[in-house]
Amino acid sequence: MKKQITRGEFLRLSGLSVAGALVSDVILANDLLTNNLTAKTDTELMKKLILNNDAKVNSLLNKAPIEPTIKLNSFRGIASAINTMTASVCNSESEFYKSKIVAEKLNDAIDVLLKEQYNDGTLDAGGNRQSPPDTAFILEYICQAASILKNNKQKDLEGLTIKLKKFILNAGEAMVTGGVHTPNHRWVICAALANINSLYPDPRYLQRIDEWLSEGIYMNEDGHYAERSGIYSAVIDKALITMARLLNKPKLLEIVNKNLITCFYYTEPNGDLVTVDSKRQDQFMNLKVNNFYLQYRYMAILTENPMFAYMVNTIEKLPEFTTEILSGSLGHFMENRELQKQVPALGTITNDFEKFFAVSSLARIRRGKTSITLFGGNDHPVMIVSGRSSNPNFLMYRKGDALLKYMRLSTSFFRMGYFSSEGVVKEGNKYIFKETKQAEYYQPLAAEFRKPDGNYKLSESPDGRFWNKMDFDSRIRSNVKTQTTVIEITESKGSLSFDFKVDGPPNVEVTIEMCFREGSTISGAVMDDKKNYFLQSGLGLLTAGADTVQFGPGKCEHLNVENLDSEEYMYHQGSLRTAGEHVYITGYTPFRHKMVIS
Repeated sequence: MKKQITRGEFLRLSGLSVAGALVSDVILANDLLTNNLTAKTDTELMKKLILNNDAKVNSLLNKAPIEPTIKLNSFRGIASAINTMTASVCNSESEFYKSKIVAEKLNDAIDVLLKEQYNDGTLDAGGNRQSPPDTAFILEYICQAASILKNNKQKDLEGLTIKLKKFILNAGEAMVTGGVHTPNHRWVICAALANINSLYPDPRYLQRIDEWLSEGIYMNEDGHYAERSGIYSAVIDKALITMARLLNKPKLLEIVNKNLITCFYYTEPNGDLVTVDSKRQDQFMNLKVNNFYLQYRYMAILTENPMFAYMVNTIEKLPEFTTEILSGSLGHFMENRELQKQVPALGTITNDFEKFFAVSSLARIRRGKTSITLFGGNDHPVMIVSGRSSNPNFLMYRKGDALLKYMRLSTSFFRMGYFSSEGVVKEGNKYIFKETKQAEYYQPLAAEFRKPDGNYKLSESPDGRFWNKMDFDSRIRSNVKTQTTVIEITESKGSLSFDFKVDGPPNVEVTIEMCFREGSTISGAVMDDKKNYFLQSGLGLLTAGADTVQFGPGKCEHLNVENLDSEEYMYHQGSLRTAGEHVYITGYTPFRHKMVIS
């Protein structure tokens, strides 16, 4: 069996401050220095894992075989199936233990991977051709299956073991030499190399891991990795845990520990994950915290941190736990037996809080049933591209089932789109958001820059709104217009008070947009023929089940709520508008409006 990091070794070797990362945000119920070596196996969970894994195997056996004439461009499903079937065929409690039918299906599946594997050891993945990082994701499943087979030693599966070894060693060459696209790819490749090395040791694997690790693993003071992404934080945490376990590098778990504490504050009571500040595609997605389950479970067992135990318990109560975790995690528990231990008792945690993440310019506030997210940390200049934060939602507010999905502000100032705060200043219980937009006009070119044929350089306008053959860099700017928006939000016992101020050229349309969860009941506002609501005056009310959110007073000075997204979107006939019940408050500059949400 692979050497596991004990809790005592973790605390001793990592240098993790017991008075810091483990207890700064929680009250621990247990003695932190008590080793968890005597923890019993969670037999009930193991039974559920085996039962659900077998159900998935049964569905795989009934699935039509892969059509040999169809060229595949994604292999994670096949790799996952190999992992799932291996776990059942090698588990003595499974109905498929030593099943010859499953063994045949396994051989067919690995044959597909071997057939599609390039000479350099890689596989394709969608548009990524001969991709080392995507092959590394595949290796997570395949190396785990190989490890389970190695420990099980079934004679009838020796041929499968040989095939897996061939695939893994071929892929290992790509891991030793291959490159990456994104920050998280580095650690996925390192984890793949650690897994390969645990099966078939080779100093080249360790050298390559050290080469990547020498770049340093970025984590800011808020506990975020470079991509600030829920999707990829889960990926990195899992990769670092793999390296820590297999390479005896417990200091890597310090990083995981800090990120998981941050993730706690980013998780809603129903398991929704705050993603508004992500720099990747999930900034516009709805995510659950499910993908952090194995990470929280491992660290809860290792550290006995009740915050982590609480998160394990939270995830296990979600409906997705059965469909997304129990059905596909048996292999993890068989390869890493630490996961089989019972999670320590919950202890006491603080689940009523105000937490400001200054680097991300994001605040999370929990007051009983009320949960609030404030955000003003977009990357400037705002660009719609993976790797940069550009979500215009500066407020999310929920009270039980009543959910304000987002609040935004847009103006018609040169069609530059939504308000995007240049950070957030916190003064007591007040959060101050501010943005300055500037646009200008351009003078004739000086004589030395003129061309008789008018064929000037194609260039971007200084305000970033458009491109043209105007040689903007050589022109004097004039008639400069500036618009300044300030939003002050004060929180008190879950109630929010707003003070909006927009100054600049007069008669610019200002639109405050609130999007409530689809299917909610809105009262107090007037609906137009496009099913938009306008809060003309007084208070509006959102009702969802037994929960309500009150908002207002309203203001309605114009009805133009089209084209709020900016010229960049409008040119492509695109929009950031999402499904939901949309309520608008409108006016003109100089704009002043105060309102409350509670």
